Amino acid sequence: MKVIDPSFSFMHLPGGEFVLRHLELAARTCYKSEDKADADSARRLLERIVRLGHDSVLEHISVTVRIVCDRGVTHELVRHRLCSFSQESTRYANYAHDKFGSEITVIRPFFWKEDDRRYALWLAAMQACEDAYLRLVEAGATAQEARSVLPNSLKTEIVTTANIREWRHIFKLRCDKAAHPQMRQIMLPLMAAFRARIPLLFDDLHARFAESLQVMEHDGTAATLV
Repeated sequence: MKVIDPSFSFMHLPGGEFVLRHLELAARTCYKSEDKADADSARRLLERIVRLGHDSVLEHISVTVRIVCDRGVTHELVRHRLCSFSQESTRYANYAHDKFGSEITVIRPFFWKEDDRRYALWLAAMQACEDAYLRLVEAGATAQEARSVLPNSLKTEIVTTANIREWRHIFKLRCDKAAHPQMRQIMLPLMAAFRARIPLLFDDLHARFAESLQVMEHDGTAATLV
């Protein structure tokens, strides 16, 4: 059994300046003010759009992210219906095969230290799940039948595509202190990664959640960009 930490990577993210110019042209169509575009006009216009909440303009650019996390997190993420998802399937991925090292991979629960009794109990439960899964396959069960004993902590990969407006909506909900800790473990650094690439469109959210992000980075528990 492997125990790993969550991570994420960008599969498709247009360059920051292209994003701003593209969104500016879309916005100026409303007022037929294309003639007012200049070297700095995109930033001025989009700052105003974000401030006033005219978010429909931000739907004209989409970003695709690959997220490695546990299935508990993806159960919540797929509730965002304006996204497109492609997820590793436990119906077809047979973890008893050599391709997967004949073992399952689980995501480490960062809120328990490895010398904590609760972590030891969790680890024992994960091992029991793996043992049961492998025995079921050995007894003739198919992957989709044996998966019934797999835990929420099972590692999965999910490719998520959404427009900028929807990503902002996701971050507003999933970076909040009311969100599940393992969801925040991914979404806080992912939001910061968006902000690093398109600052103007995510500066306000970064300011809102900066304290929480700093705590997670200080503790070394934030999901990593790979």
